[in-house]
Amino acid sequence: MKVNVIKFVLITAAALLATASVQAAEQPAQYAASCGACHAVGVAGAPKTGDPAQWEPRLAKGMEALVASVKNGLGVMPPGGLCAGCSDDDYKALITYMAAPQ
Repeated sequence: MKVNVIKFVLITAAALLATASVQAAEQPAQYAASCGACHAVGVAGAPKTGDPAQWEPRLAKGMEALVASVKNGLGVMPPGGLCAGCSDDDYKALITYMAAPQ
């Protein structure tokens, strides 16, 4: 009985570690250094990462409009959204990542 429990715990732990590794690998590199500072917890009304309901009305404006908002700044978000070196494609990838269910 104890052996089965230990095996179960080890298999579960390995699965959780593998899941965490995959999720981290899918996260755009710039997210942690820029967007995540506000979007991870919804600072100052920023739509939270992984909450599609908060992103839906924004996505309805179209990706080009969202990229323009990031580049120009919006509300308390500064121009470039803390990612001065990001390209339009980087911004699109970051927006797509944040808008997806986590």
